[in-house]
Amino acid sequence: MKLKELKEKSVSELAVTLNDLRKELIKLNTQVATGTTLKSPGQVKKIKKTIARILTLINQKSQKEDIKK
Repeated sequence: MKLKELKEKSVSELAVTLNDLRKELIKLNTQVATGTTLKSPGQVKKIKKTIARILTLINQKSQKEDIKK
């Protein structure tokens, strides 16, 4: 997911996306643990980076809301 797409989402939408990505990461990690080969080996890395981006955006947006109050 591109950063521009993520910035356009609200905090609640980001939280939903975050949960979906975490579930997908768990599925991929279980496949790796059982020895199944992944369709795309770089998929785990991309998901982890996207999760980090989402968490960063959520923190930034919450800080902006705190400043406005």
